[in-house]
Amino acid sequence: MYDKSKIIPGLLIFLVLATFPVWYNVASGKVSYLPKPKAPADKKECVESKEYIRVHHKDLLEDWKQSVVREGRRTYEATNKKTYVMSLNRTCMSCHRDKAEFCDQCHNYVGVTNKCWDCHLFPKQEIKG
Repeated sequence: MYDKSKIIPGLLIFLVLATFPVWYNVASGKVSYLPKPKAPADKKECVESKEYIRVHHKDLLEDWKQSVVREGRRTYEATNKKTYVMSLNRTCMSCHRDKAEFCDQCHNYVGVTNKCWDCHLFPKQEIKG
């Protein structure tokens, strides 16, 4: 009635195939890999703390977009009471000039696409016509 000789090997083969990516990454040493984006050498602080920016930069940029486009506010007051211009290109990209070394490294690691470049031109990009 039950075909143990086919079901058990089939389940084992399935488990091996389903967990192969995990075992492959363990064997290749990629398990402990975390991207280390290249921070600008000439700047010592960001608009917020490094810990805050790592987790909330998307929310911060989204708030900036809404404030600038919908409300016309262009100045951001950080928690340290300094003010910054709410601008991806003029504020963020003035320090983080290399998109591949900074933005793309983390976004590729977590598998997300960022929509910033749908509207903004990266400073090093040339318009192809």
